[in-house]
Amino acid sequence: MKKVLSQDGTAIAFEQAGKGPAVILVLGAFNDQATGAPLAACLSEHFTVFNYDRRGRGASGDTAPYALEREIEDLAALIKEAGGSAAVFGYSSGALLALMAAAHALPITKLALYEPPFLIGNGAAERAQEAARRLSELLAKDLRGEAVELFQIDLVGIPAEIVTQMRNAPFRPALEAMAHTLVYDATILGHMEVLFAQLGSIQVPTLVVSGSESPALLDEAAQAVTEALPHAQHRRLAGQTHDINAPVLAPVLETFFAD
Repeated sequence: MKKVLSQDGTAIAFEQAGKGPAVILVLGAFNDQATGAPLAACLSEHFTVFNYDRRGRGASGDTAPYALEREIEDLAALIKEAGGSAAVFGYSSGALLALMAAAHALPITKLALYEPPFLIGNGAAERAQEAARRLSELLAKDLRGEAVELFQIDLVGIPAEIVTQMRNAPFRPALEAMAHTLVYDATILGHMEVLFAQLGSIQVPTLVVSGSESPALLDEAAQAVTEALPHAQHRRLAGQTHDINAPVLAPVLETFFAD
């Protein structure tokens, strides 16, 4: 595990593997670099892959107060570490973060986005902003389990009865360990309307990917992002869900990044 210092002095931890053009993986809510490890392993056959823990997760540090700009600076530090420019893959809310970085003119050569939860209208951004506020209140009381469930129900859309059934799941402690970062992802989701207005200015060649078995809203979001970006294409993967299936996704990314 290596580390790079972000602009505010926060240490951002990352794994680096492979040789070739640089590709940085930006993951979503409830994820640390372990989630991206299988995809990184596949891509490292052709690229130098930087798979990092976003601030507050895994081996990375964290510095209060949180702001979206700090996460963009984290990615900028990794791009500098990678040689000054890099392709970027973003997953779920990490895809929104990658788009925000591109809108801030970071030196990103290509963007690949897997199911960005870009839900515009119907008060989606306002709901995310309210969820961020409520999450902050729960976490201030160290109610990490309640924060996990609020995010799962209000922002992921998992039915409450299913969330209740998952309370004793073996992965629940790992989710609670990252609960404080859910405010960060809710904040990102709360900026969707602002980001949508910026999409037309992003000139980076972009591939937007969705799974045929994911909820229809995510496929519609992928199409909306594709249509709003000046240089984007949409690829729907048969039989895939919102989870990353590295052996299926990696060849698609390899072709796009290598072109």
